[in-house]
Order: sequence, then structure tokens, then C-alpha cells
Amino acid sequence: MDLLQLRYFQAVARYEHMSRAAEELRVAQPSLSRTIARLEADLGTTLFDRRGRRIRLNEYGAMFLRHVDRALSELDDGRRALLDARDTGLGRVGVASETLLTITHLLGSFRAAYPRADVRLHQSTAEEMDRQLRAGEVDFCVASQPLTGANLDSVELAREEVLLAVPRGHWLDGRESVTIPEIAHEPFVTTRPGHWQRALLDRMFASEGLTPLLSCEGDEPGASQDMISAGLGIGLIPAISRRVGTESHVPVAWVHMAAPDCHRVLTLVWNRDTYLSDAARKFREFTTSRPFMTHRLPDPRRGRDHRRSS
Repeated sequence: MDLLQLRYFQAVARYEHMSRAAEELRVAQPSLSRTIARLEADLGTTLFDRRGRRIRLNEYGAMFLRHVDRALSELDDGRRALLDARDTGLGRVGVASETLLTITHLLGSFRAAYPRADVRLHQSTAEEMDRQLRAGEVDFCVASQPLTGANLDSVELAREEVLLAVPRGHWLDGRESVTIPEIAHEPFVTTRPGHWQRALLDRMFASEGLTPLLSCEGDEPGASQDMISAGLGIGLIPAISRRVGTESHVPVAWVHMAAPDCHRVLTLVWNRDTYLSDAARKFREFTTSRPFMTHRLPDPRRGRDHRRSS
């Protein structure tokens, strides 16, 4: 048994798919299959159930994976600790966010305050964030959807209203507010499933027993306002876009949604069991000790401790 076998096993266990694991590892699939077979021979038991070309992690594989995850995480943390101790800087901090506009101002302020910190930014869906935290690929996620896991801690940064953006001249231009049934037949510009805007849109329509009509689905939330301005549909946009003045170069009209829970809650999430560099610890302190740049809504849990472990 060697380290390479363990990393290969971890990737195959994550995807339960040889081709996808081989693509991530950048190795040939036959070579990956042989490595897994040798590992199983060394352990004296199979780790996957195989049915034709499909594989599933079995009970022995799941048991072994828990130990492999801990062992590889410790090794990765040790490597990072050595690099931080050797370097003259503060080390590296990796941050993932669903939309880059959300944290652009925050990261700019942090870099100005700590110019020696090496900041790495990732744009990720909620599903990708969960994997990145478990794999140690990022230190923090600024999430707009709940991330769950036994080792995750989080603190609420802000909650902001989500507005309906419509093209100038649209029949809703000038309206103060609108209900879901009133826009049931309007085409929506939104994101693919997995992004918070799509989850919010689907949830609000489902509460009325309706399904939204989609004119455009994309992977770049920041492009939604441009497409709405061009007349391709209407869409849900966080209030931060209006606050930072994006309508000055992407003109749209803003309408309040007369619907419960039409807001976004931003949380900073991290894995409590992984190593944090000096840069990462300073980023957490910097982020949680100052007002986040959003339009804040009243917190119904005001007066309670918002930190949670989940």
C-alpha cells in the first residue's frame, strides 16, 4: 500500500465512476483500475461492488475511506504547515463563492490590509463547495445555501433582500412590488440547478403550486443582469447589485417581491478539522469582525448566537 494508491482510491470513492476519477487524476483509466485492484489485493477485500461498468463503494470501502480521508488530510495539513513555516509571508488562503461580485470588495479590502497573504479565489456551486472543503482545496466558502457536514462550522455574515430585475420599459417598470402569480407566465433569466438563485426561484414558485417559465439558464450569475437588460427575460438579483450601482452600466428596473423569504443569507463556512494558515485565520477574523457589504435585513433570530456547527 502506498500514498498514490490511497489518493487514487479516494478519488474513485468520491465519484464512484472510474472515468471521472481518471479525468480528475489525469491518468489513464486502465492504469487507475489496476491500481485499485492492487490495493484491494493488498487489503484482502473488495472495496467496491461492481455491476457491469458501474461501481459502488461497499461497506468495507466506506469504512476504509473514513480512515483514508483523515490520514491524507493530516498529511496535507502537515505539508501546508511546513510551507507556512518556511515562507516569509502569511501563507495561502483559499476562498470559494457562488458569485464573485459578492466577495470582490471583501477580498480587495483584505488584500490591502494583508498584502503578504496569498489569496486564491474559486467560483463554485454549493455541491462543489462541499467537496472542496472536505478535500481541503479551499479554506472557506462564502455560501448562499446551507452546507452540511459533521465537521463544518459557520457564521452568518449577512442577509439581504433579493429583488426582481426587469428590462426598462417592461410592464413592471415602475411597480413597487409584485406577487408570484402575477409573473407566472413571464420568462425568467436564471442559473442552472445548483446555484442559489435557481433554488430560490424554484422554491418560491413551488410554494404557489407553480413552475417558473425559463428563457435562459446559465452558469455565470453575474451575467443575468446583462441578459435581463437586453430584454431576454426577468430575474432575481440580490440587492447588493442595486446598492453598488450596477444599473448605471446595465440598466434595469427593480421591483420588490411580495413573497415570504425572498432573501439571501450569506455564511462563512469552514472545516474545523483542517489546518488553517496564518493568512486563513486572519481572513476569518477580518471577515467576521466587520460589516459585510450587502443590504442587511432584520434578523428574526436577533439576540441569539448565530454561530453553528452542523
